[in-house]
Amino acid sequence: MKKNILFIILFNVIMCQGEQPYPHTNLVSIPTAGTMPKGFYSFENIFMNNGSIVPKFMIGITDNFTLGMSFGISNFIGIGELKKFKSYPEVQIKYRIFDETQSIPALVIGIDTQGRGEFYEKYLPTSNILNPTTVLNRYDQKSYGVYLVLSRNFSLLGNLGFHFGLNKNISENDDNDDDLNIFFGFDKEINKSFSLFGEYNFARDDDYFNGDESADIENLIDRDGKGYLNGGLRWSASNNLMLEININDIFKNNKSFDSMNRELKVIYFESF
Repeated sequence: MKKNILFIILFNVIMCQGEQPYPHTNLVSIPTAGTMPKGFYSFENIFMNNGSIVPKFMIGITDNFTLGMSFGISNFIGIGELKKFKSYPEVQIKYRIFDETQSIPALVIGIDTQGRGEFYEKYLPTSNILNPTTVLNRYDQKSYGVYLVLSRNFSLLGNLGFHFGLNKNISENDDNDDDLNIFFGFDKEINKSFSLFGEYNFARDDDYFNGDESADIENLIDRDGKGYLNGGLRWSASNNLMLEININDIFKNNKSFDSMNRELKVIYFESF
């Protein structure tokens, strides 16, 4: 009897699976050259550590132009007072300059001010009499700011996509670490419903603190200089719902944590 019930549940799960109607717009964190199709919109929620949640709304204005808005709330799950990351939302703007052809990859230019993890707004004490505090306004992982991405897809037992990009953070530079950054990643279609992806962010704009050396370094977000290696699995659970399980910081670059970060992402999408 139990086997029959399990078989019925498994059969219904398989039959209810859908296909992803548009390319990946992001992998775990890095942007791709994928955009929302015209008339499509999505509501996305990322569930993170400390009971935090980051809701995001995105809409395809044209096939090549996507707009988005997001904000973060800590202690959304569990106990403690709800706290907004910021008093204003973050923005996402993406425009595809060139579509992919058989000979050239797709090229996108965009802006994304939403970082990963908690947002820290701190005034750290220093031993400098003339400057007794130093400011730290940033996310655990800095946002990508302004970026350029190239994406190329191949057919190899399902779709296989490669993505390479450059970015410059424009809003989290109080640590004076504002180097041009590099990132790359891939996504592999397992079948029409499941896809696997991985990415590496060199985090060249987040590998050292170049502010006041007398600041209390123990209270800063300490980095190991390894960059961020992330991976994830996406499931198109139905025609309007996608679920992701993501693993962040596999190299444990963030020394403030002693383990990798696990995230759950839920994406609902629809068209007008």
